[in-house]
This record gives sequence, structure tokens and C-alpha cells, in this order.
Amino acid sequence: MRELKILAVVVFFSGVLYWGVEPFAHSKLHPHVEPADYTFADVDGLQGMNGDAIKGAELVAANCTACHSIESQGFPKIMDDASSAASYGVVPPDLGTSGAIYDENFLAAVIKNPAKATKTEHKFQDGKTHPMPGYDWMQPQEIADMVAYLKSIAPAELTNKEVYIDACQRCHSIKYGDFRFDGTKSSMLAFTPDENIKAYMGIVPPDLSQYIRSRGEGYLHTFINDPQKHLEGTAMPRVGLTKAAEDQVVAYMTEVGDSSKPKREALAGPFLGYLVIFAIFAWLWKAKIWREVH
Repeated sequence: MRELKILAVVVFFSGVLYWGVEPFAHSKLHPHVEPADYTFADVDGLQGMNGDAIKGAELVAANCTACHSIESQGFPKIMDDASSAASYGVVPPDLGTSGAIYDENFLAAVIKNPAKATKTEHKFQDGKTHPMPGYDWMQPQEIADMVAYLKSIAPAELTNKEVYIDACQRCHSIKYGDFRFDGTKSSMLAFTPDENIKAYMGIVPPDLSQYIRSRGEGYLHTFINDPQKHLEGTAMPRVGLTKAAEDQVVAYMTEVGDSSKPKREALAGPFLGYLVIFAIFAWLWKAKIWREVH
């Protein structure tokens, strides 16, 4: 009976800590943020319009390829990464996969007004302008045509690493993606040189090798979807990835930063089974001892 009373006291105070104190502390350390919105309902997107990829090809060639490469379609880089970064502040992305990894409504909104769509208007005040010009002077149908073209040339499948490279590596390094012990330069360093990206962003974006461990999967999803939810006023733009593409980015970060996760999770069942068996033997041993005492 005495043991049951002790157990009840322990359970009571553990419950107070778990359901009373811990949630309060968590709410202060990790304020609630709204779930990720993969519909991008707030953007000025396609407005239900369907585009013509053939017409869009002409518009993209005329308006985008002066800055953006589309290697898969025969539009190479006009400048190398260092020169592009010096001119624009950040290396412009190749558009070959944009129709696959970015939400189509977000793509349309970026074409119309990149600063507004990416939620970085606060960076471009007092005469400062986004390095990409807005095309809100175009007819909505023309923008829909451009998006249709980008979707038509997008590959059907991309690896997790390929999505990460196209979505994140212009600004972020993930050097442990191919960490090299011979001293040679990692191929997973950011494309934009540190001095240029620091001038453009205000700070060198962090290496993401261990962010899956330090931030966690839930945080990464809401942050990538809309950085302003966690860090209001941050210079990091909203990226506009689809849910599937974002899952692949986080999966790649997990492959790099938590490569032992599958092995660790595979041990969960056997370990819990061991604890159950050990508890049974411990209870049988206790019962035997107390029978002899009484």
C-alpha cells in the first residue's frame, strides 16, 4: 500500500510538470506559429488561368534568359557565379527545374512582383530595388504562359540532393554533403561568394549541415515555407517550394545531418521489447523476494 501511495505522488507531480509547467515553458521558448501554407493563398498568382507553353517559351527567352540560365533548353549562363553575384548580389537560379519545385501560383507572383511574393519588401526601401525586375506590367495571360512553359520543361523526377541544390545552394552551404578529408573544396558550398551574399542579405547565411539536429523537422518546414513566421524582418526570402519539394529538401538535410536516423529508429522496437522483458523479470524477482519476507 505504501508503494502505491509513493507511486501516486510521483505520478501526480510528474503530471503537473508535464501538462502544466512544460507546455507553458514551451510556449515561451517556442511561440506558436501558423502551419505551413502550401497553397500560397496570399499571393497574386495565376488567378485560375491556364497558360500556353509555346507562347510562354518565347516570353521566357525574351525576358528571363539575360539573367537566368536554362541549361536543359540550351540557354547557358551569361556570366560565371562570381560575376553574377557581383552584379545582382546573389547568383540567379537556373530555371530548368523551377516548374517542378516551385508552386505555380508562387511562380506567377514572383514574376509579377518578386519582393512582394518573397515577403522581402522591407529590404527594398529608400530607393533600393529587388535585383529581379517585376513584370506586373504584363498581361496576366502572358505570365500564365510563362509559368506553363517552365512547368513543361521541368524534369519529372529529381533526387533530394538535386532539389536542395536548386532551392537552397545559391545562398546556403551544406559542406558535410560531401565533406572532404583531403583539403579540397566541397562541392556543396554556396554558389554566391560570402562577401556578396553578406552585402545582399546583411549576414552570411548559415551552413545547414546540422540544422536538422539543431532546429528539427517541424521548425524547418514552417521556416522554409515562410521565414517571417519565425523571424519577422529576416532577410531570407519565402522560397515558394511545393510540399513535395520541401519534403525532399528536409530529407536531404536529414541524410547529411542525421545519417544514423534509420539505424536509430530500427533499434526502437527491439529496445522497447528488451525493456518489457526486463520489467517482467524485475517484477517476478520482486514478488519472489517479498514472498520470502512475508
